Amino acid sequence: MFSNTSRTHTGGQVPASRILIVGAASLAMVSCTMGPNYKSPEIGFPKFWKQQASNVADLPVPDQWWTLFKDRTLTSLIEQALANNQDLKAAQARVTTARALSGVERADWFPQLNLQNNATYEHSSANSIGANLPAGATLPNLERDRHTAYLGLNYEVDLWGRVRRRVEAARAREDASADNLAAQRLVIAAEVARNYFLAASLDQQEQILRETISLREEARKLQQSRFEGGLANEMDVARARTELELAKSDLAAIERQRGGVEHALAVLCGEMPANFSLAENRRLPMPPRVPAGLPSNLMQRRPDVRSAEQELRATNAEIGVAKANFFPVFSLTGSGGLESVGAEDFLEWRSRTASIGPQLTVPIFQGGRLRGNLRAAYGRYDESLASYKQTLLTAMREVEDAMLDLKAFGRQRAAVAAAVAASQDTSRLARLRYDKGLASYFEVVDADRVVLTTRLTLAQLDGQRLTATVQMLRAIGGGWAGAGK
Repeated sequence: MFSNTSRTHTGGQVPASRILIVGAASLAMVSCTMGPNYKSPEIGFPKFWKQQASNVADLPVPDQWWTLFKDRTLTSLIEQALANNQDLKAAQARVTTARALSGVERADWFPQLNLQNNATYEHSSANSIGANLPAGATLPNLERDRHTAYLGLNYEVDLWGRVRRRVEAARAREDASADNLAAQRLVIAAEVARNYFLAASLDQQEQILRETISLREEARKLQQSRFEGGLANEMDVARARTELELAKSDLAAIERQRGGVEHALAVLCGEMPANFSLAENRRLPMPPRVPAGLPSNLMQRRPDVRSAEQELRATNAEIGVAKANFFPVFSLTGSGGLESVGAEDFLEWRSRTASIGPQLTVPIFQGGRLRGNLRAAYGRYDESLASYKQTLLTAMREVEDAMLDLKAFGRQRAAVAAAVAASQDTSRLARLRYDKGLASYFEVVDADRVVLTTRLTLAQLDGQRLTATVQMLRAIGGGWAGAGK
């Protein structure tokens, strides 16, 4: 239900207009804002990381964190991906959309003006008008043109902060979209780095397998020659051939994996896989040292955590909007322009008309709609709060996992490197024993197989250590600041 009071004047001054405008301004000055003001949730952060023996000071990580690896090809690939990746372009479009929608909400702070122009032809009924005239009276002109041109005004005085809260929610979602863009940039850069290091690790494994195939081909020829000379049996020849073919099978599997990684890099960089190629790279850089910082710094560094908090801020503001809807809406409406019958005197001074006045809309009975909207607003806030806390917990877990991986891979690599040296000694001794007739060819094959396995494992671990470093940088949000804003 609503009521309004307006004053209409045609052909003269509008003395009440200034009074109404001043009154509306006075109401705006004494207005209040409904709903709770946003406060960041209190989180009980641990003082130290579980995987750290002591506190580590927060050291700066460059925005372009991938430069820490000092690899020009990696830097070039990441820059290409950040420029051409289609998922990133979609995220950038969502930021543009959010900014535009924020501007739509801010528009309600200002008076809304519109121009309406009508030109109509009217023909009255002769029977209808003639029925009201005395017998024999002449009918008036039944045809006429009506011309109107109005400039309309509508301005809502934000007494209860409904517009302010809507703008607050829109701005929070605008910031959230920018943080999501930063998070997308971080994910894409990390995926490029991960696939790049995986490709380099596979290149190392391919080189090891090609060397092994060459050695096993020589061993097969040697055993075939020894067999023909009566110095070896047919089983030794079969074993040599078996080991050769197994190495060829492993090489085919590595080549297949490498091709898949190259295709993934192509899509990340925004290119067709058929047009993209990655040169072989068998040199892996040493993993840089990455400071973990303090657990509480994740709130400032991780863009996904910041985005989740902005969504929480938006749903908090929507509670204020739902509360403000319970109260009357006060608006100032008006119109002014020209109106005449016939076009010849349309532009004359006496054709002017004006109307201005306040309008008050009071919700009396809405069938429970307003209470339902308020409960829904609280529910969305609770959902956003749980999502924010879950995002923060996930972030903490990812950092702990990354630090654990870095420690474990470091120890594992040291052990495997020692195993490679030991297996090579074992292989050398087994071959000496075989040449002296003290051991069977099976011992040589088994020792060579262990050498191959440990060398492949070492190459895999080198790639995994670099990947774990990338995950660590991603987990702490390194490099996102200034990249997505």
